[in-house]
Amino acid sequence: MLKLYNTGTRRKDDFQPLEEGVVSIYSCGPTVYDFPHIGNLRTFLFADILVRHLKRRGYTVHNVMNITDVDDKTIRGSQAEGVSLGEYTAKYADYFLQDLETLRIQPAWKYPRATEHIDQMLDVVKQLIEKGYAYETEGSVYFDISAYPDYGKLSGIVPEEQETREFGRLDRDEYERDDARDFVLWKAAKPGEPSWESPWGPGRPGWHIECTAMSIEYLGETVDMHLGGVDLIFPHHENEIAQSEAYTGREFVRYWVHPEHLIVEGEKMSKSKGNFYTLRELLDRGYDPVAIRHLLMSAHYRRQLNFTLEGLDQSQQALARLWDFADRVAEIPDDAEGADLADEVAAALAKFDAELDDDLNVPGAMAAVFELMRDVNPLLAEGKISAAGRDRVLAFLADADTVLGIIEHEKGSVDAEIEALMAEREQARADKNWSRADEIRDELLAQGIVIEDTPQGPRWRRAE
Repeated sequence: MLKLYNTGTRRKDDFQPLEEGVVSIYSCGPTVYDFPHIGNLRTFLFADILVRHLKRRGYTVHNVMNITDVDDKTIRGSQAEGVSLGEYTAKYADYFLQDLETLRIQPAWKYPRATEHIDQMLDVVKQLIEKGYAYETEGSVYFDISAYPDYGKLSGIVPEEQETREFGRLDRDEYERDDARDFVLWKAAKPGEPSWESPWGPGRPGWHIECTAMSIEYLGETVDMHLGGVDLIFPHHENEIAQSEAYTGREFVRYWVHPEHLIVEGEKMSKSKGNFYTLRELLDRGYDPVAIRHLLMSAHYRRQLNFTLEGLDQSQQALARLWDFADRVAEIPDDAEGADLADEVAAALAKFDAELDDDLNVPGAMAAVFELMRDVNPLLAEGKISAAGRDRVLAFLADADTVLGIIEHEKGSVDAEIEALMAEREQARADKNWSRADEIRDELLAQGIVIEDTPQGPRWRRAE
């Protein structure tokens, strides 16, 4: 049974969905004002792996990820570029979806956009006022956290006594930690900003209300899981709970799951420090996107990941070894005799499943794959694996990859230079230029590449 660390209970809980066989998940998605950075992408990758694991376990998964296309940042960005809010955010929403595809992150069930759900937000805000949880002043509407006694139950942050409501109000979409004050649900229009009509005059939604409205719209009043980075626990998720449960009178989320931050080269990621990376910047440096995916999942999601370029190089090398192993296994002929590997594959599968079920321990699951490779490699080198053993290993790799998304590959796609040298070596041998053939072998060996001349022709592998 899957166990997940639930921020709401502060322990690992057995996961049981509300509806048998169906899991509802709401993930906080991007604010589309710029390219997503690798910290954002780690959070979205976690959601991808969790959904993949649930599907592999036989669940139907309804996962919704919102796209915030109206807030302080998007408005500032569109004004700076002199384009409409819709034009500005559409561009970055497309970039976001392209980056997900590049990282092999499977599409969510739905990607609702805030500006397409204004009516639903207005309905929630109106009912919160009617129920006494919100109030209007000068065209803006605020949630009265003093009217909701459970405020702070997720984060542990509770409001201090405020002398006046005006002192206790917050108009900004985002604010500092521990600043527990009445938060804005609907913001009165400012000159030059996009706005929509409302019972309180023209304005736009605050940041928090969109997630309540869209989660209820697509998943109902209570969802199984809500995902988002640890930075969203307060204020965003705390505010979501307050407004949602005040609106419905029901539990909003059963399992809160929050991936940790990453740091880069041992420091907090910052443009001023020169350690701020987007996916596109790393691709421009020549890194394979699957290696980036591998590195982003190399630490448990509740632990801080130190993202380094050295680590990225190591991920590329690890994948090259894994891909080479898969290719070599696939080349075992149908009449091959030897070990059937039933016990080895069964042990790897048991470990793989157990690690994922234990709070989605992806590094442990990946270790099961690499340990199988380590155990099988000697037999593979000696030609002592049967066709049945080949099929078992390949089936396991394919099964594991439904979750990991790192094993499927095109042979030679990353190693064009090696393939070119191999071709040159073959031509040198055909021309009886043995010295050049030996030079190429030595050159590749210096790079950690071992050439094996087999009855099926020469092939290469990474040195262990």
